[in-house]
Amino acid sequence: MQPLAEPVSNLIDAFSQLPGIGPKTATRLVYYLLRNDEAVALKLAHALEELKQRTLFCSVCFNIADQDPCPICANVQRDHGLVCIVEEPLDVQAIERTREFTGVYHVLHGAISPVEGIGPEDLKIGELLHRIQESETPVRELLLATNPNLEGEATSMYIARLTKPLGLRVTRLARGLPMGGDLEYADEVTLGRALTGRSEM
Repeated sequence: MQPLAEPVSNLIDAFSQLPGIGPKTATRLVYYLLRNDEAVALKLAHALEELKQRTLFCSVCFNIADQDPCPICANVQRDHGLVCIVEEPLDVQAIERTREFTGVYHVLHGAISPVEGIGPEDLKIGELLHRIQESETPVRELLLATNPNLEGEATSMYIARLTKPLGLRVTRLARGLPMGGDLEYADEVTLGRALTGRSEM
């Protein structure tokens, strides 16, 4: 069998490291880029370069943005006294698609998982407590919107125990989301109803 040209092999290896892309899909992607105009590959290369150079974490909510603070945190029309706590930036997008939520967010960047060695100190929980205490607009409600699985439930319970003594209203998304699922895969109607019917913890 003829060996692959090194640039081809290198790009196949790079694509194969992405989640959900195996060697066959990676190979198809590389040969697609080879067959098409150079402009297609250059556009992809430029977008990847910009992804790393022009994105940052919002210093308020830790969502991914291209400005600091992010557009949601900078929006004076949003309810800054209502903070929705999510695990990942993709969860912000899922909730925003419902057009039901008018508060702001706090992204934890994960969930407590002893199996994977992730503890509270590995998440943005300390930053959340600092935000509650230092916010110009007093935070009156925390909406816990972690994923409805064991890790998400453990994370919500931990945050609820930490923040209830501060006199905040702590709520959780209503049931209706499938147990063991991820927010990013929930449809807008289910997620919208879950937001509207959130309950006290």
